[in-house]
Amino acid sequence: MGSWKKRLYLPGSIIPFEVSRTKLELFMKCPRCFFLDRRTDLSTSSDFGLNLNLAVDALLKKEFDIYRAQRISHPLMVQYGIDAIPFSHPDLDIWRENFKGIRFLHTQTNLIIFGAVDDIWVGPDGTLFVVDYKATSTSQPITLDGGYGDAYKRQIEVYQWLLRRNGFKVSDTGYFVYENATKDRDRFDAKLEFKEEIIPYTGNDAWIEPVIFAAYSCLNGTLPPTSPSCGHCKYTEELIKILRIRS
Repeated sequence: MGSWKKRLYLPGSIIPFEVSRTKLELFMKCPRCFFLDRRTDLSTSSDFGLNLNLAVDALLKKEFDIYRAQRISHPLMVQYGIDAIPFSHPDLDIWRENFKGIRFLHTQTNLIIFGAVDDIWVGPDGTLFVVDYKATSTSQPITLDGGYGDAYKRQIEVYQWLLRRNGFKVSDTGYFVYENATKDRDRFDAKLEFKEEIIPYTGNDAWIEPVIFAAYSCLNGTLPPTSPSCGHCKYTEELIKILRIRS
């Protein structure tokens, strides 16, 4: 049985090239790592999903699907006064599947931009709301400011952009459904308890197309310089120094 081999970008190719939302995020963090990841056999991205987070994600999808089938709001949506229901569409399962997702061919660059959304809600007038599930465990108030928050915001904005490019009416407002595991129980008893919270976010996708053009220029250029803020770049530079010394 043959082994899977990722497809590399070939400048000048007429075949559309796929760039996922996570790879766009990688480009924004470090163009050099993005170039190496898409142009060579080197894999520089180390963002792996935690199994516990993936389990929460899968269970939330099943839970919201129950209300989707009934075409009614989830109790959490009612609690937060959100006038919407889970959105039904024949392609929803594809849109939520990793490595498939919602797709759009950006004809000016011949890049297929795609991303797998967690959920979509729909209002009475047909407006769609992008929804992302998050799991954490903290005693501090949950905030989207700083840390991973900026990347989370961009995540929702990419999904909003993709849905709009596919012809849907999409609200600037997106929602994060946060599951916060509590640590104040006396014992574990082989189960976790979560406090649920919905955090609204007003997105702005104006940055996306300029980033696509910049990523395209990067793919068709030469290897970018090392980024001083990139931990992977620092690691590879130190490794090269060690190898030079030993040789």
